[in-house]
Amino acid sequence: MVQRRRSAKRRRLPNLPLFSSFSRALHLARLTSAARARVSENSLASNAAAQSDDAGLKRPAKIQWVDSSFSSDDNDEEEHLQEVAIVQADFGFFDPKPGDFHGVKLLLQNYLDEKPWDLSGFVDLILGQTTVGTVVKLDGNDEVEEEGDEEDLYAVISALNFGRYGGHQCIGELKEFLVGVCGDESVKTKLKVLLEQQASDVGLLVSQRFVNCPHQLVPPLYDALFDEVSWAIEDEPTKELRDSFCFKFYLLITRIYENKHANQYNAKARNDSDEPIIYLKAEDELFHEMSSFSYTFHLHSSPFVPHELKNYRAMGLVMVINASVIPKFREKLKSLLAEG
Repeated sequence: MVQRRRSAKRRRLPNLPLFSSFSRALHLARLTSAARARVSENSLASNAAAQSDDAGLKRPAKIQWVDSSFSSDDNDEEEHLQEVAIVQADFGFFDPKPGDFHGVKLLLQNYLDEKPWDLSGFVDLILGQTTVGTVVKLDGNDEVEEEGDEEDLYAVISALNFGRYGGHQCIGELKEFLVGVCGDESVKTKLKVLLEQQASDVGLLVSQRFVNCPHQLVPPLYDALFDEVSWAIEDEPTKELRDSFCFKFYLLITRIYENKHANQYNAKARNDSDEPIIYLKAEDELFHEMSSFSYTFHLHSSPFVPHELKNYRAMGLVMVINASVIPKFREKLKSLLAEG
């Protein structure tokens, strides 16, 4: 049988601006707040390192992404932030490897809110499954790539079979978390059936990235994942492994901004700035629309919320998607981001 998938993927993408208008606004807002608080540059980088795309923050890196300056006027106490330049960079798709451990762990550190769990074991599962899974890094520096510089890791995507990995502590704790935060009893019943009786048919779709990972990478990133799933069904060496990628459902855990007053106003009373939900990742809106069922849960962590979203609160969102809608999802995702 011909192995169609490359053993070591290295897909280089063209120069792309690091910031979308939304992520740039979040970044500049955060810099302004930091300046007012007189936070040192080192402290700011340290705090930013603890946040991911779900918190709406930028990943720190060695590169000076944005050159910014602050100015003050004797007659005006307002501080003004001026963006001077935007750096461009190359990004590449790579197979996950052990050297990516700390980079992936940083991306996933708030994956289950503040729950203590075996995150290291979870990262090991992702890195150990090289047949299906991708990490996104800065490309163009062979020396850095050989050394496995984890600070250049910007995204990870994978799909883990609940049945195949069900015996691992991290998966048991993750399932316990999912059931525990579900407040709707009817939904909880369906969820339990899915995670227990149908576990071997369910893939945990893990997709995390930092906010300055260009949105242009999103469609090819999902294409890579779902293509690899299809190839694994044909090319894995044993029937057991091939069957483990025959997903009937995907389960996703993500974050959204939910309007605090969404239930107090009808649709006619809301304006464009009062959407009931703001999705941090464009694909989450599509997944939500296509989901078989979903539920939200309150977060105990305190992700950064920009002033413009003061009427919103960060919430966790769990979605279950039938695998049959994935082709439609891929088409709509490309169209959505092309329009944007």
